[in-house]
Amino acid sequence: MSKRVLSRFLNPESIAIFGGGWATNVIQQLKKSGYQGNIWPVHPSREETLGIKCFASIGELPSVPDAAFIGVNREITHSIVNELREVGAGGAICFASGFREADYGGSQFSNTHAGDRQEQLVEAAGDMPILGPNCYGYLNYLDNVTMWPDQHGGSQCDGGVAIVAQSSNIAINMTMQKRGLSISHMITVGNQAQTGVSDLVNELLDDQRVTAIGLYLESFHNIRAFEVMAERARELGKTIVALKIGKSLKAQIATVTHTASLAGSAASSSALLSRLGIVEVNSIGVFLETLKLLDQVGALSGPRICSVSCSGGEASLMSDLAIGTAIEFDEFSDQQTAELAKVLGSKVTLANPLDYHTYIWGDVPVMTVCFEAVLKDKFDLTVFVLDIPRDDICEPESHECAVESIIAARQKTGANVAVMGILSENLNEDVAQRFIDAGVVPLHGMEESVLAIDAIIRAGQLQSKEQASPVLLMPRPSISKETETYFLSEQQSKSALADYGLSIPLSSYADHKSEIAEKANALAYPLVLKGLGIEHKTEAGAVRLGIDSQESLFNAISEFPECDAGYLIEEMADKPIAEMIVGVSKDDLGMFLLTIGAGGVLTEILRDTASLLLPTSREEISLAIDSLRISQVLQGYRGQDAANIELIIDAVESVARYAQDHQTTLLELDINPLFAGPTSAVAVDALIRHKHIHTH
Repeated sequence: MSKRVLSRFLNPESIAIFGGGWATNVIQQLKKSGYQGNIWPVHPSREETLGIKCFASIGELPSVPDAAFIGVNREITHSIVNELREVGAGGAICFASGFREADYGGSQFSNTHAGDRQEQLVEAAGDMPILGPNCYGYLNYLDNVTMWPDQHGGSQCDGGVAIVAQSSNIAINMTMQKRGLSISHMITVGNQAQTGVSDLVNELLDDQRVTAIGLYLESFHNIRAFEVMAERARELGKTIVALKIGKSLKAQIATVTHTASLAGSAASSSALLSRLGIVEVNSIGVFLETLKLLDQVGALSGPRICSVSCSGGEASLMSDLAIGTAIEFDEFSDQQTAELAKVLGSKVTLANPLDYHTYIWGDVPVMTVCFEAVLKDKFDLTVFVLDIPRDDICEPESHECAVESIIAARQKTGANVAVMGILSENLNEDVAQRFIDAGVVPLHGMEESVLAIDAIIRAGQLQSKEQASPVLLMPRPSISKETETYFLSEQQSKSALADYGLSIPLSSYADHKSEIAEKANALAYPLVLKGLGIEHKTEAGAVRLGIDSQESLFNAISEFPECDAGYLIEEMADKPIAEMIVGVSKDDLGMFLLTIGAGGVLTEILRDTASLLLPTSREEISLAIDSLRISQVLQGYRGQDAANIELIIDAVESVARYAQDHQTTLLELDINPLFAGPTSAVAVDALIRHKHIHTH
């Protein structure tokens, strides 16, 4: 989007509303929220709506509206957008569906005119911002602007987190949360025909009242715009959290290589978010808890977490749930240990997570002293596990001592403090608000909250990363071109990669079986014989390993199947420390995903991989290798020899260089396995697929 001003549209002084039932709902929500601007219903036959005078047309309006909600069918939407643009309106929400979302990829149910209709809508809008089509609109809780045709659960606030969502229904549900999350904006984008997620985030980042940004994503609208948006957020110190759905969808390009089958849309989207410093989470609950922590505490500068509870079960559960996260439960300092021992005595084990038992329960001054001792030293965040009894059949007053003590200790120390309910319903809104007013973050549900804490630790780590270079991005071929694909043989693939520095076995090629023995004379035993042009060579009997003499070579040749593409004879590589896979695949957005992981025959079973987007650095490749489960094997597990990590990185860099130099045609590249040994990293098998484009 060009330098289109969105502030007028998102905080309008006048709103024109077009349509019948849905438009009436918008007017109702605006009145309910206390919107102070002008509301101008536009309807050709109505005299008034909810007591507000209607205007028959745009030309009869008192002045040019700052914003508009268009709640009419798709055919009329186009003409209204065009007229609003002509008079200089500030922007419009296009509620109607039946645009590009109705085109199901050319299936028998697809609406062939949907894409054209959407393009016409964008043309009609020109430089005037539009949201949608196929979206509800937005809720600006900071300024009481509820451009929304349905119920919602939010209310006016002075500051909070802004959420931009590609699903209006999910957006509605998130506003209904009872977790104490302060939402400043809820904006839906629908089809993103014109104004996209990144455009809106850039506008929201400039609002000092917005503390963090949440994105509910179904797809990426514009990769380059996302890169710029993410860098602005990093410069301003505001964290973006993303929940990306659609991970089960396969890439649009049919894949043959192991690399491409392992990669998929989930790997490339996660790699992009991480590269841009955007924190990814995987559920709505974790999404909301993470945003709440960012709003009230911010991204953490370190991973040191303290857990405090009066139950050994809670302490153990906290410890277990933190496995695999960035959370570190550091032990107490000597001073803390001494102070805690004075309060808790010798019967309590002074460890983190801390179970302080119930010896001091009910004694607010003593509990406060205990909690102060925990809070006044080195932890980045201290979490008190506390579930308040339900108030309909129980007596929650029995837990008032804990509430008072936590609040008092926090006020005396100023530490980062959260209170976590094991179950989300065990911290009701009233109790949560008491904690919020005291500067304590209420967290709902232990599993979700632990992952949210992990997320804000990762947020702090991502903030310190340097700006990433733009991703390698190749647009899809235009519709005027026909795309065909072709494979390089194993021999051709290895040879091509060897030109970029990849180590491959010494080999010879034979066109016919009768030439194999002669070509093998130039090589040293033991040998490997492979048939070319066969997709699954092992299953077809087209691979023979460990040929250690001329006699065994003749036997192998006599039993070998005929291969029209020829035969490859190689010197057999030394037994590796580990077999790895290294490859590149191109996703449906045109990004190139580098995959590194455990290889060999168990590739798909183990699924131990790390993914990076190209271009990448040697340091990032090293970190990716270190993140693998097989990294322990590579480093010399239980006294065994270690693989040469630097040579593995060299091999990966060779693959990356080839991919970058062939970005216009490369679709898939697969080395499986790469034999990683103490003194070598040798590509034992390789396959490359390119596209060939014929211009009509």
